Amino acid sequence: MAQTRTAPGAQEFVPPRAKSLTALRTAAASCEGCDLYADANQTVFGRGAAHARVVMVGEQPGDVEDREGLPFVGPAGRVLRRAVDDAGLEPGQLYLTNAVKHFRHTMRGKRRLHQTPDQVHIVACRPWLVAEFAVLHPEVVVVLGAIAAKALLGPAFRVTRDRGVLLPWPESAQRPEDFTRPSTTANGPVEPTRLLATIHPSAVLRSDNREDAYAGLVADLTVAAGALT
Repeated sequence: MAQTRTAPGAQEFVPPRAKSLTALRTAAASCEGCDLYADANQTVFGRGAAHARVVMVGEQPGDVEDREGLPFVGPAGRVLRRAVDDAGLEPGQLYLTNAVKHFRHTMRGKRRLHQTPDQVHIVACRPWLVAEFAVLHPEVVVVLGAIAAKALLGPAFRVTRDRGVLLPWPESAQRPEDFTRPSTTANGPVEPTRLLATIHPSAVLRSDNREDAYAGLVADLTVAAGALT
């Protein structure tokens, strides 16, 4: 697959003033903001409740996710579900999404092999993340891996350097003004949102020492669980 150097971006497909994740999901199904839609089966949008306390942002859907239309249902998703349980997070408190909503891949025979999205794909798809966060107001944002970190925190952020550390959100974002959260509600003041970066669960599967890599992922997610008020 040839690399795309420019892309129109998703902004023209994001419905203005969308009030629900359902409306965003429906609109995203027809997104052609970059070239990835042409070779993917479908858009894989986020899943979970709008009132989720934790939002987890990964890289992109994989082969299984592209076929089923849901994020984190493949091998990496199974690792993440186990780590979530071991860290003491409630699955019902989570919203799962990806920085890039289409599966980028290359063909090897009949197999579709994962291919890392380019910066142009990350930038083109970013309006969907911004739109999701306009509906979601989590207590904790968990960034899974380098691609998600680039999308939210900018190319200078290094997961290997700053993983497992709670940061203020949206102040830590590349453009904080894109993301807002109410400071008060009818029930009183709202606790500040925080962000934590960790490895993508697929990194556990690629690791030479899966046990240690998995333990590190669980340790980071335990920090996120402890940050819930």
